[in-house]
Amino acid sequence: MSDDMPSEYHRRLPYGERMSADPLLGGPFFPFEGDLQVVPLDEPVLPEPPRAGEPGGQPCMTCADPEWGAIWADDQWILKGGLQNGLQMVALLVPREHYRLDNLPPELTATLGPMIQRVAGAIRRIDGVGRTHFNRWGDGSEHFHIWFLARPLGMMQLRGAMIAAWDDLLPKLPDEESKANARTVAQALTELSGTPLGIAAD
Repeated sequence: MSDDMPSEYHRRLPYGERMSADPLLGGPFFPFEGDLQVVPLDEPVLPEPPRAGEPGGQPCMTCADPEWGAIWADDQWILKGGLQNGLQMVALLVPREHYRLDNLPPELTATLGPMIQRVAGAIRRIDGVGRTHFNRWGDGSEHFHIWFLARPLGMMQLRGAMIAAWDDLLPKLPDEESKANARTVAQALTELSGTPLGIAAD
């Protein structure tokens, strides 16, 4: 292990070792059982590689093609989604302009909370959706984005952070159902403002 670690936290981690999966096994939200191996923990990569949109990184995909995958937009925000996922809806809310979380202008930040409420409510209009989960991971692209994931009604195993893994594991929705769900979400958002786009406008 390198002595050049960024903090005491980093220095005490067991790099190169496999940690036990036991704390997760048998948990109500963990979708795996049986013999599981945790991959060995890698040492930190410093400096961190640039994200898409950062100097030295790949170009920002959102800026290169702002309406790719978009199902709704207004003058400030774009909602992308409606692809064939295992969940009824996985969507991405991005600002039209290229901002990071730390430099979102105050006037745009003031609309973020209401937009989260609107998108979550619009996704719940899809037949059979119990709740809408949302999250920001922020490691793939510098362009600020929030993920929204539909948790199917009654599917209690899908609660919590592992819902993103369940999305990869569940059978993909038929194309027409994905499009219909996108239209439902876009129309719900359009009741207040904005315009349906892409497959939601067909």
